[in-house]
Amino acid sequence: MNPGKARELVRLLAAAGVTIVLPADLGVRRPYEEAGSTYEENARGKAMHYAGLAGIVALADDSGLEVDALGGRPGPRSARYGGAGLDDAGRCRLLLQEVGAAPEAGRTARYVAVAALSRPAAPAGPPPATRLFRATCEGRIAAAMRGARGFGYDPIFHYPPFGATFGEVENARKDRVSHRGLALAAVGAFLKTPEGTAFLEE
Repeated sequence: MNPGKARELVRLLAAAGVTIVLPADLGVRRPYEEAGSTYEENARGKAMHYAGLAGIVALADDSGLEVDALGGRPGPRSARYGGAGLDDAGRCRLLLQEVGAAPEAGRTARYVAVAALSRPAAPAGPPPATRLFRATCEGRIAAAMRGARGFGYDPIFHYPPFGATFGEVENARKDRVSHRGLALAAVGAFLKTPEGTAFLEE
């Protein structure tokens, strides 16, 4: 798992009173190979994979950046955009190069996150239940990288209500409006309902 994403998941769910245990803490080291074409497919696949290996309810997410000037790319392939040789900064620079001098109308973009909760499958039972939580955050692609906070595309994701990129704002401020913050807030709210409690206990 991306270290930045892992820290964010732990931080966001701690605010909802949920404690996250990372796969490595349970001795689970077999990664999930993403093959889906949508956020939902990848999030569900990861959650089911880790629930099966760990034997407990698992939470996973898949997220990405959709840029209108690029026809919605990189989308679900955001973490692999440009190939395995690029780091976060390299992917930001590549995206800025591809967007180029696109007019402001084409620089609109959105972050998308889908969180998935999955129970481990019972022996000889039906497929495990999975709940999905989707959220988006609308913004624009900045003209250049700004800020060193966050991770991924945060330094080039300009959020107009803040007048700043996500790379320039404090975590607590970003968490209230970000795609992942909203998706995980929905997860936390669900887990506090009778339905959510039953999901964890079944």
